[in-house]
Amino acid sequence: MSKNGSISASVIKRLPRYYRFLGELKKQGVERISSRELSERMKLTASQIRQDLNCFGGFGQQGYGYHVDSLHNEIGKILGVDRNFETILIGAGNLGKAIALHINFETRGCHLTGIFDVNPKLTGQRVGDIAIMHTDEIEKFCHEHSPVVAVLCIPKANTQEIADKLVSLGVKAFWNFSHYDLSIDYEGIIVENVHLGDSLLTLTYGANIVISENEDN
Repeated sequence: MSKNGSISASVIKRLPRYYRFLGELKKQGVERISSRELSERMKLTASQIRQDLNCFGGFGQQGYGYHVDSLHNEIGKILGVDRNFETILIGAGNLGKAIALHINFETRGCHLTGIFDVNPKLTGQRVGDIAIMHTDEIEKFCHEHSPVVAVLCIPKANTQEIADKLVSLGVKAFWNFSHYDLSIDYEGIIVENVHLGDSLLTLTYGANIVISENEDN
């Protein structure tokens, strides 16, 4: 898949953006694009794009550029969007329900098959096509369906305990919204901590700089 076993985190972080931009180009009917044209659209340098893609073998042809459909498919394979990983979601509060309803898991390599919550009043309620189950049923469900990915939308205090249990049940990857920086001491476990508040603070930092500069002028 790659020329070496060590791809930098910054390159990996850019791959979904390449995938998204190329998908938009496909919808627009664009068949091929040069690294220069892609760089102008993505506000990256052409050399950066070439370096990133060369980490995975390179996909362009000199004088032709990149075939949009082929490159989109190849990056999708690198990202695992064709794997259809069995996925469960823990925590059916407002955030959990919003993620279940509005994230298109199937186009991102995941198949959401189970939603769980500790609140018995939610048991049996439906989120889209999926009926919420009580968290007491997680173990039985995991034995039957072998989920690989777990989305955590639970209170911070409960995160490590539930993560430890899920790892013991075979879960290999966590999309974690719990405000707890989940670091699991298990080999081969992948964690993506999502802090929406941190993202907003990054935005307000930028807004503060811009407004301060305008006030100084």
